Amino acid sequence: MTLQPLISDSEIAPEIDYPDSDGNPMADNTEQYRWIVIIKENLEIMYADDPNVFVAGDLLWYPVRRTQKRVAPDVMVALGRPKGRRGSYKQWLEDNIAPQVVFEILSPSNKDRRGQDSLEDKFDFYQTYGVQEYYIYDPDDLMLEGWQRVGDRLVQIPSMLNWGSPLLGIRFDWAIGQELIISRPDGQRFLSPVELSQRLQQSEIQVWQEQQRTAEERRRAEAHQKRAEQESLRAEQESLRAEQESLRAEQESLRAEQESLRANRLAERLRALGIDPDDV
Repeated sequence: MTLQPLISDSEIAPEIDYPDSDGNPMADNTEQYRWIVIIKENLEIMYADDPNVFVAGDLLWYPVRRTQKRVAPDVMVALGRPKGRRGSYKQWLEDNIAPQVVFEILSPSNKDRRGQDSLEDKFDFYQTYGVQEYYIYDPDDLMLEGWQRVGDRLVQIPSMLNWGSPLLGIRFDWAIGQELIISRPDGQRFLSPVELSQRLQQSEIQVWQEQQRTAEERRRAEAHQKRAEQESLRAEQESLRAEQESLRAEQESLRAEQESLRANRLAERLRALGIDPDDV
């Protein structure tokens, strides 16, 4: 039997080009862009200490090698993939791990789009290629929808009110007539870059104020300790003066006793000589 040589992937079909851009803009308006940035950056912050969570915005995802079938989710999260720069997400170079969570932010143009890159096409793509959770938010109509994988299908979540993402742990909430609120597992609300900057400045001010209060308390404590030391020193000096006064008093008493003793001895001698001391 003659062994046949192994055939490499490159011999099966020629490699093709995988463009890093599809020519479409990241967003159609400021509100859509704002929400893409809010979700993407807050997820980056949430997973900043985990080197194996990759978060991207408007990055082309190629799920299958040697085909240009692709889509660019507004935001996607790939758990188990390292952070780092990528021109596109080529799944066969990512241990064949598909992004598990994707977000789409609607605008007047993309929610009415037909054909390629329509919402229907994107839904079929995400369902076919293994997305576990899919969320759509319309900031104009204040509409939020979500789907969760059950078997080989993405099944719509009946109610998004206070829904918690099983994979990310984030929670969605809102009141009627108000925009979406997304919270991290620790309860911290997703904030815009401006809000994050303001909160950082406020935190820095609070830290500075706390440092000032700590320094003032330390100065007061040092001043109190100094006063206590001075009071203690004055008390010691007063005690020393009292001891010195007591010693002088004892010395005066001793001298008085000695004078009295000498006077008594002199009187006795005078009497022995027949002289009355009172007559002297």
